[in-house]
Amino acid sequence: MVRKGRAVWRGTGKDGTGELTTDSGVLSNTPYSFKTRFESEPGTNPEELIAAAHASCFTMALSFALAREGLTAGTLETIAKVKLDKDGDGFSITRSDLSLTATVAGIDEARFREIAADAKANCPVSKLLNAEIGFEFTLNG
Repeated sequence: MVRKGRAVWRGTGKDGTGELTTDSGVLSNTPYSFKTRFESEPGTNPEELIAAAHASCFTMALSFALAREGLTAGTLETIAKVKLDKDGDGFSITRSDLSLTATVAGIDEARFREIAADAKANCPVSKLLNAEIGFEFTLNG
């Protein structure tokens, strides 16, 4: 399986603008720029997209892991916070913190923690990131 995204950039780094498009059409000429990345101008940025990818990948991996245990999640809601830090003359994504609120009947907290930790470590986006990955959760039975 191969998924594609396309970025077009016009102008200089700080003053330029770009658009992102995905094959699925979910992003279609979606604006991104210095101001969408480092200020609060409407549009998207790479870190926001990585956060969404990490949250969705982990949450889906956890759902599959729970199903293998014969459990059905009522609701899994994950927020990923991706941190961009200054690194010499550039920047590095240094961490992604996952915060999960889960409603799963029939499982104790210790077993849930094990299953969730495995999903965190083994979802494809976690494997891709060269960053520390934090994790916390709230389990509702």
